[in-house]
Amino acid sequence: MPSCAHLDRVRVTQLPESVEGCEDCLLTNDPWLHLRICLECGKVGCCDDSPNRHARAHARSSDHPLIRSLEPGERWSWCFVDDVALLIPEVHGQTRIPPSPLG
Repeated sequence: MPSCAHLDRVRVTQLPESVEGCEDCLLTNDPWLHLRICLECGKVGCCDDSPNRHARAHARSSDHPLIRSLEPGERWSWCFVDDVALLIPEVHGQTRIPPSPLG
């Protein structure tokens, strides 16, 4: 079974109460589909199905490999380096998010 070698990089263990959207999309007035949070620094980016793929871009430029979905009812995380989905029980909370501009 695949595993992640980067769990020691998790710094965000409590999800924010709410976010306004993808931080980079909000700056450029672009739409996003689903939101992800970096588990190392807390930056909120958009998913790979969004036009700008900001979560992946952040992981690449910052060397922060782990994200967590902020979508309602989703608890999964993803490691971009090890290319594996996982549950990280140390990460708690639910985040209120705005509706996606892309529906």
